[in-house]
Amino acid sequence: MKKIQLEILGLSSSQSQSGSFALILGEKGGNRRLPIIIGMFEAQSIAIQIEKISPNRPLTHDLFKSFAEHVHVVILEVVISDLKEGVFYSRIVCSDGATTFDIDARPSDAIAIGLRFGVPIFTVESVLSEAGIILSDLDEAEGETDDEDEDDDEDDTDSDSPRPSRAQPEPRDPSGQVSLDELTKMLAQALEKEDYEKAAKIRDELNKRNG
Repeated sequence: MKKIQLEILGLSSSQSQSGSFALILGEKGGNRRLPIIIGMFEAQSIAIQIEKISPNRPLTHDLFKSFAEHVHVVILEVVISDLKEGVFYSRIVCSDGATTFDIDARPSDAIAIGLRFGVPIFTVESVLSEAGIILSDLDEAEGETDDEDEDDDEDDTDSDSPRPSRAQPEPRDPSGQVSLDELTKMLAQALEKEDYEKAAKIRDELNKRNG
């Protein structure tokens, strides 16, 4: 069956399941999107790999990579291979140099491991046809949401509680007032506490200052 390559487009908190995250995969060269709900740990593992952050202690997926390298097994690709009753199935395609074999895995684990090996992510047409969302559908949904928000704004004109503007920027971390040495210490502390979201922001600020 023909494989379709995917790329990671985004990762955000799930609006439908508390404590879960939505991983958005996109058809490479196409307009279909494949959203997959994943757990917090897997989302964190994927996020720190995308952000190129090195945790002080290896996460489970880092441990898998180290073990595979020590036994001379390489990962060739990740394939989201099936969808049954709303559950995605995937396999990690491996090779020991002599044979190629598959390992069953949840898509979140497979993608977290695949990112560490820098391998492509694929799916098949049956999965993308059943669970994929066409980009034009997303645009229409966003347009409807914008219209509803505008209506709500008009209805709440006389409300005593002012509503924040959707275009209002989020408050920035006052890291611009902190020295480079302090930022470096803050980065180390964030990594020690495994607060990778904060660590990513500090790292970005360090990168900006170092030019």
